[in-house]
Amino acid sequence: MKISVLKETKAFERRVALTPSLVKSLVKSGFTCTLETGAGEQSYFSDASYVEAGAEIVSTAQAALAEAEIVLKVNAPTLEEVAYMKEGSVLIAYLYAYTIPEVLEQLNARRISAFSMDAVPRISRAQKMDALSSQANLAGYKAVLLGANALGKIFPLMMTAAGTITPSRVLVFGAGVAGLQAIATAKRLGAVVEATDVRAETKEQVESLGGRFLTVEGAEGVQVEGGYAKEVSADYLQKQQALIKQRIKEADIAITTALVIGKKAPVLITEEMVKLMKPGSVIVDMAVESGGNCALSVFGETVVAHGVTIIGAPNMPSLLPVNASELYAKNISTLLLHLATSEGFKWEMDEEVTRGSLITHQGALVHDFTKEILAKAKV
Repeated sequence: MKISVLKETKAFERRVALTPSLVKSLVKSGFTCTLETGAGEQSYFSDASYVEAGAEIVSTAQAALAEAEIVLKVNAPTLEEVAYMKEGSVLIAYLYAYTIPEVLEQLNARRISAFSMDAVPRISRAQKMDALSSQANLAGYKAVLLGANALGKIFPLMMTAAGTITPSRVLVFGAGVAGLQAIATAKRLGAVVEATDVRAETKEQVESLGGRFLTVEGAEGVQVEGGYAKEVSADYLQKQQALIKQRIKEADIAITTALVIGKKAPVLITEEMVKLMKPGSVIVDMAVESGGNCALSVFGETVVAHGVTIIGAPNMPSLLPVNASELYAKNISTLLLHLATSEGFKWEMDEEVTRGSLITHQGALVHDFTKEILAKAKV
């Protein structure tokens, strides 16, 4: 089967869907690989390295897509890219399908079967396909480094002849994959770390990394779906914000990671809370692409408000493009080899990974969760 990989065009994107080592592996398994020229350039993988791995390089996206039976991408395709795709082909990418209804319509019009990397079930046997986790892990690490770089003090306790420097205090919102990596990284750098999460069961994980877990009364009732916390009650948010107000006054860096699948990210740090923070402190808003956890965050910018630096850097995994591409390529190729052989797709429609990640098929939207979200959006 013929695989094609495009050069990503989305702003702030530096990743590529396949690395030369994974191209070599797929070619060995019987697939053919074509890449648009420069596809790996922003990840420091040259066209020559892909050719050496067994791929063909073509000059345009249209040329790459013309005969492709499988299209692998990082981000959802543009309408123009879908128009270039072969009818009946297969697409695998991060789609966040409920956010792109117009692209879904065109995929269905061309009877393209689309699998979404963000919809792969978070189950044990799909761990090697879990791109959400692999990328969030890198993002959590990078968020701490961005915060540390913007902070006018060091993280660790330091005792010198000239005096003692007290350690920085880091407050992490959310103890998912990104949050846990942020906790671990900040702790390794010597900070005093506190964390809060709506899921009480994360307390043990936070403490195992050396962080202090801030318990919010009522957290036991919060439900989790697909690795994300469901939207919580107004009463819970009020209690959470009261606790945050107490702790944020002492924080040198606040890192926010809270997302609610299918909805705008909840505002956890209000302008009033920003005003409570110490001059020179830093907020790193990792949810800025979904609306932001801080009321004053600006997408793609670093701003200073009330003496606090607020970093709204989107797509943090792309700030580490080599590792991010290597991990994503492993995730997407593992999913592909689960779904297909070099002879064709298995189409095991009742199999859990297939059922969970398949969005469009044979001209129809087949993903129940996406249907539900889009139906609610029309009401």
